[in-house]
Amino acid sequence: MDIFTRFNRNKIDDRQVDTLIGLSKGLTADGKVNQAEAEFLLNWLAQNQQTSDNPIILNLLNKVELMLEDGILDSDESKELFSILHKITGESSELGEIAKSSNLPLDEPSPEIIFEGNSFLFTGTFAFGTRKQCQEKTKELGGKNASSVTKSVNYLVLGTYVTDSWAHENFGRKIEKAMGYRDAGVPLAIITEEHWVSSGGF
Repeated sequence: MDIFTRFNRNKIDDRQVDTLIGLSKGLTADGKVNQAEAEFLLNWLAQNQQTSDNPIILNLLNKVELMLEDGILDSDESKELFSILHKITGESSELGEIAKSSNLPLDEPSPEIIFEGNSFLFTGTFAFGTRKQCQEKTKELGGKNASSVTKSVNYLVLGTYVTDSWAHENFGRKIEKAMGYRDAGVPLAIITEEHWVSSGGF
């Protein structure tokens, strides 16, 4: 189980995590996370991991390091980091609320996934790793990565941390557009990260 899934702020008395919750509230107060804020968070995490074995801090440090390894926090990474930090604050929904098939427009039953030659688009926040890591794994298996929802996309993969309030999230437009294409007969499947992982044998 991913460490974020197990996070419960009511049961953690770690002072550093309390500080992280406060930082998260400040960093997400204006509705976005910019480059300077991400770098500040990275520095704080790096300093605190030296005196902490708390998996929350270590896991988040790893994620932010990967996002900034090229020196640039792009738009998708900014949205992903905002989503993670907003969940850490505990203000909108419990951290790690898993995607629910009853509330998400998933294909039922889950379709067979063929990686070779097919196009994948990832949206939301993923337990597997960063969006870049998901794209790299897909490419290794012969798949192609799309940058937006088009008729040529075969699979829209929803990250584990897409909640049932998806319509109000930043990635809601992608899901709605994919639903429109699917309803019009375009062979575009909407699947969970869990199904993508199990189909790839990761």
